[in-house]
Amino acid sequence: MQSNKRWYMVSTYSAAHFLVDFACAFLMFRSIAGTPDGYLCVLLYNFCAFAMQMPIGVIADVLNRNYLFAIVGCILVGAAYCLTAFPIAAVIIVGIGNAMFHIGGGVDVLNISEKKLGALGIFVSPGAFGVYFGTMLGRGAGFPAVFFPLVLLAAAGLIFAVHIARREAYPLNAAFSLSGVDSGTIMIAISCLFIVVCLRSFVGLALDYSWKGFGYWGVALICAVVFGKTLGGLIADRFGLRRTAILSLGLAALLFLFRGVPLMGVTAVLLFNMTMPLTLWAMARIFPGAKGFAFGMLTFGLFLGFLPVYLGIEVSANSFWLFSVLTAASLALLMTGLRRAKL
Repeated sequence: MQSNKRWYMVSTYSAAHFLVDFACAFLMFRSIAGTPDGYLCVLLYNFCAFAMQMPIGVIADVLNRNYLFAIVGCILVGAAYCLTAFPIAAVIIVGIGNAMFHIGGGVDVLNISEKKLGALGIFVSPGAFGVYFGTMLGRGAGFPAVFFPLVLLAAAGLIFAVHIARREAYPLNAAFSLSGVDSGTIMIAISCLFIVVCLRSFVGLALDYSWKGFGYWGVALICAVVFGKTLGGLIADRFGLRRTAILSLGLAALLFLFRGVPLMGVTAVLLFNMTMPLTLWAMARIFPGAKGFAFGMLTFGLFLGFLPVYLGIEVSANSFWLFSVLTAASLALLMTGLRRAKL
């Protein structure tokens, strides 16, 4: 696909990614979190939004209509705003909508990425901004909720318009296949990449900084998450997956030891998040005929990493070394996975 067409699609999906995650976070904090079923609803939302991406991904791989999944995902997220009187129904609908959008948009971006990671890093990045601003405004009372269904319908229409305009060059899935992943070597690679994502999810949720409420450091942390993912893809295109993994996770493991210093903590978070596009791209290369399944497998890892935090397992403030150890373990696992997959 020509470069200008590729970036036109990536920018459309990236903007929609921000809107979808913004709308999901806003709904959860404005209308769901304070209800009697709020605690259960958080679990249901995360299950539907992350664990359900694996079966949805298989369906998307077979049907080969990724843009339709993204469009339906936007519509479902908007429709959930009409169900706030029924919180459990609302979170199931918004969670499934979130999952469908991510599978549809993610697989399309993977298909057009060819051998590059930059587009993938750009696509996954805006979600963190969406969650941050959606959470912040959702906790307030001034921002009108009626705004979201209309905007999400517009996002769905824009995705459809891009598909129609670029139909002749729109990326297609390879024929669905899970062949070639039954060897012991590849299974080790898959297991390593999966565990890396579980650890990244847990570390990202369990990390707590005493200084993040001071000045602009909280915003700096969110920017580190966003731009870390973007830089991960771009730097990997320039220096390769393994060098990027060693650079990012090796330095992050060191800097986490000094996370009490704001600049060190922010830099560690930026480096730590650089591996997100790496693991996703590597898993998609292992499953070239099942990219949706690969995407969904890793988001299931995100769900598993969320569970300890959801269940109230806390990391002692004195365990300053733990996140460094987990980051070093992530590096060892990621390098093993990349080597086994010959990437």
